[in-house]
Amino acid sequence: TIADIIRTCLGPKSMMKMLLDPMGGIVMTNDGNAILREILFKMLRYVCLFSAGEMLSVAEHFLEQQMHPTVVISAYRKALDDMISTLKKISIPVDTSNRDTMLNIINSSITTKVISRWSSLACNIALDAVKTVQFEENGRKEIDIKKYARVEKIPGGIIEDSCVLRGVMINKDVTHPRMRRYIKNPRIVLLDSSLEYKKGESQTDIEITREEDFTRILQMEEEYIQQLCEDIIQLKPDVVITEKGISDLAQHYLMRANITAIRRVRKTDNNRIAR
Repeated sequence: TIADIIRTCLGPKSMMKMLLDPMGGIVMTNDGNAILREILFKMLRYVCLFSAGEMLSVAEHFLEQQMHPTVVISAYRKALDDMISTLKKISIPVDTSNRDTMLNIINSSITTKVISRWSSLACNIALDAVKTVQFEENGRKEIDIKKYARVEKIPGGIIEDSCVLRGVMINKDVTHPRMRRYIKNPRIVLLDSSLEYKKGESQTDIEITREEDFTRILQMEEEYIQQLCEDIIQLKPDVVITEKGISDLAQHYLMRANITAIRRVRKTDNNRIAR
């Protein structure tokens, strides 16, 4: 069962697992969450799954003795109440503003992982990343690391080169070589539409009877792109970022207006920048 697979991933003597990914690569890990993600699941927490598997395994013996399932469930609920009561008694308050305390808590979670050799670096990166993405709204703190934190892997270097970037990193280049690459405190326009001529969603017929008609059609396409760019230029941005494409003509107009353009970014990156 899945519980048996991840059983040996828990505790101080957790063992490494060798995974074969769909591309034929080999991944070594003892992180149960990563193993489940590679096998089947994406959202389940592996400790909960392991606990559920163990409880079902224990309950099987009572069901074979013709004990009614409601009796087993009520016993589990009573055990849950007892466990919560015990945890409340032994728990201690934690000051999240105390950096040393938080680092000790994080360190206890990674001592069984491969990264434990660089535990100081990993703990500081994890804590800084969480503090970077957390924000408070209406007296409520929100920390969404899945949505607003991202791990960007760049080949080369050493582990000690790893760091937290207090901003948004997009692994994209500018669309035109003459566009600015370094802009301090930029004014940014985010788009989820393309800056290129949009083809008709359904079949479109155009009847051309003269040679000038074809030239006029091309001219209309250029005028459409020009109008889009003029509308953007009126906003006086320094950077334009879009999730779709940018035509060569649009790049030309934006470059002349001294605007840097980046295309085909992920929607999640757009949301991070907007935040």
